[in-house]
Amino acid sequence: MNIAPVAWRNGAGLVLASVLLAGCNTPKPLYQWESYQPQVYEYFNGDSRQEQALALERDLEKIKAKNGAVPPGYHAQLGLLYSSLGKHDQMIQQFNAEKALFPESTTYMDFLLSNAGKGVKP
Repeated sequence: MNIAPVAWRNGAGLVLASVLLAGCNTPKPLYQWESYQPQVYEYFNGDSRQEQALALERDLEKIKAKNGAVPPGYHAQLGLLYSSLGKHDQMIQQFNAEKALFPESTTYMDFLLSNAGKGVKP
């Protein structure tokens, strides 16, 4: 009697069962993106900065209401929009929020903050 085919069938069945069960576990996303990515696209296409800022502010409220995690770059993008709209205080607040949530962004946020008053457009 050849035992190899029986062992192979049992192993294949075990692998198939594992794959099917793994597919049932859908993890919660790490970040709540809302319309962040389309807004960044619009930013580079030169669309209305005011509308983009309003959309990101609205989505930020949705993320907070869901107790979700704000994705990396979200506050930085909102800060860049505020900078282009001349809202200096709000820009500083957003850049500092980005630094607090993502310490690895500190160097870049500090660079943007140091150049904000020099007429350098981020």
